[in-house]
Amino acid sequence: MSKITRQGSNAILSTSVEYHNFVFLAGITADDLAKDITGQTQEVIAKIDQALENNGTDKTRLLSAQIWLKDIRDRDAMNKVWVSWLGDAGRPARACVEANMADPRHLVEIMITACR
Repeated sequence: MSKITRQGSNAILSTSVEYHNFVFLAGITADDLAKDITGQTQEVIAKIDQALENNGTDKTRLLSAQIWLKDIRDRDAMNKVWVSWLGDAGRPARACVEANMADPRHLVEIMITACR
């Protein structure tokens, strides 16, 4: 039977799950909710980088991304941070939609699937 590795597990979720060299990250949000969309996106991306590193991979191995914005009008500002972060790395398949957030102070949430 193939091994499933979970990190950061609690009663509700795991922050990451690795199976057959695929890495699935839970939706990641900022901790500092006083930041604007640019600041929150930068924080989320830094947390994604760390989670990917913890799973033996990096942003060059992204397969897909799901992005939720509290206000879709923040898409351009979020995309500036996103594009800068991706650089010349492979771009994932991606969706970006407006959504009600669990905490209304969250402006962005990003969920990533990558491979090792």
